[in-house]
Amino acid sequence: MDAIKKKRVRRWVVSIAGICFPAWLCLVAYVNWAMHQPPEVFGHVMAKMPMPAYFVLPMETLWTRARGGQLNVGDTAPEFPVKKLEDHTPADLKSLWADKPVVLVFGSYT
Repeated sequence: MDAIKKKRVRRWVVSIAGICFPAWLCLVAYVNWAMHQPPEVFGHVMAKMPMPAYFVLPMETLWTRARGGQLNVGDTAPEFPVKKLEDHTPADLKSLWADKPVVLVFGSYT
């Protein structure tokens, strides 16, 4: 009788794992996709994410890989427009660098 119970428990555990593991993989794939989207899309996805998901997902690993970038030490800065602090007019980073050194500060000033 004990061997029959062990078989039932083993079968039950395997069937639950067979359902939960693919569901977890789909959730990881969805969050990974969201992390590669613009901040608005990512924020919308994460706002709807239930709290327990943060405990079962490899968030730090996904975030590090999604936002790692392609720059290496010594590479030139990529071309992107910036706004000047004085008058908020758009300027090209390369044109600012031609005159003097440029310091970029990324942060929140709220």
